[in-house]
Amino acid sequence: MHARSGRTVRDLRRENRTAVLRRLYFDGPMSRLALGPATGLSSGSVSNVVAELVAEGLVEEAGSVDSAGGRPRTLVRITPGSGFMIGVDIGETRIRIELFDLALTELARTERPLASSGPRTARYDVDLVVAHLRDGVAEVLRTAEVPAEQLLGVGVGVPGIVARTPEDGAVVHGQTVGWNAVPLERLLREHVELPASVPYWIDNGAKTLGQAEMWFGAGRGARSAVVVLFGSGVGACVVTDPMGPGRALEWGHLTVRVRGRRCRCGALGCLEAYAGAEALLERWREAGGRPPEGADEETALTAMLTAAYPAEAGTPPDATALAVLEETAEYLGAGFADLINLFQPERILVGGWAGLQLGTRFLETVTGYAREYALRYPASRTGIGLGTLGPEAVTVGAALLPLVDFFAQGGRRPEAEPTPPSPAWQTALRDRVSP
Repeated sequence: MHARSGRTVRDLRRENRTAVLRRLYFDGPMSRLALGPATGLSSGSVSNVVAELVAEGLVEEAGSVDSAGGRPRTLVRITPGSGFMIGVDIGETRIRIELFDLALTELARTERPLASSGPRTARYDVDLVVAHLRDGVAEVLRTAEVPAEQLLGVGVGVPGIVARTPEDGAVVHGQTVGWNAVPLERLLREHVELPASVPYWIDNGAKTLGQAEMWFGAGRGARSAVVVLFGSGVGACVVTDPMGPGRALEWGHLTVRVRGRRCRCGALGCLEAYAGAEALLERWREAGGRPPEGADEETALTAMLTAAYPAEAGTPPDATALAVLEETAEYLGAGFADLINLFQPERILVGGWAGLQLGTRFLETVTGYAREYALRYPASRTGIGLGTLGPEAVTVGAALLPLVDFFAQGGRRPEAEPTPPSPAWQTALRDRVSP
């Protein structure tokens, strides 16, 4: 049966369920009476939807609230244990895997370090990454004693551009890490022991960071924002719909200096060649600085910041480290100005482990350069600040990817078909990562 708008009755029921679930997720617990004006649905529609969701275990009663002159109104909320999501961050120094319930409470986590030395392509060896995910997913499910059948999906934040094909699902083009059309979704389906009905949602890490900050962090209430991710490299996500997923930008490969430093992508003069943590440490070393021997990037960047901005009063700063950081602030300010001029966002938010470290030291300086280089009118309307979800925001945002789809489907679990096997990749990987 079709409604007058061309949508079927089934479509309308799904949209009604979606409206109720989203409102309860962000504003619950709520009474049925309050859900009506909040969702735009009639009292009868709200009652029917809530009754369905309660019967399915997705919604539960959560106490009551007094009403003016009448009986207390029963509150309802989303049942936290009615579904679970896994979020994965394939980062520069480690792979983080976390299991969440529907209220985004962390139930279990594991971290798998990546090599801190040697060629970058070896650090991101595909078979090693897949093996870490295979073992990590099994570990968090075992630790929390959650059956795999209750998963709504696995969200994965990756470095690079994600394309999708009918044959392979999500395919990752990560030029800076040596990933050339890696069929990551297919590989995970072949090697991670999960039911075929559990979907994978694979996207750029800056995009998952943006999702998390817009829903639960410093982006809440903004109509538009650009969320930038600073780690070993640099990325960004532009959000023009607060409820939407945003769009990943390869901002780190914007040219800021013609015939400048060689970027790890192979081009000359990219912002990432000056502002990423890896490039910062290289420039400090080239200028005569002494990063700690054998330290990973996070430890080395902390040492650089401590040298440039000593905590003890009277201790002179390391002039070399300070000069490199001050130059970096100007490059970042120019990069922010480009974002302001191109997208005119309400906010620019800085996240990622390196961004949070750097931002606490010189975000004010970066902001000054941004306003100097940007057009005055859009710059005056753009706030610049730090993200509030910490360095784990990528994992939280990755876990939100299956949750967004779950709500869009009205709380119906997906019935995914397994991706057909890929003999060449399957054989090569099985030989290298089999236990």
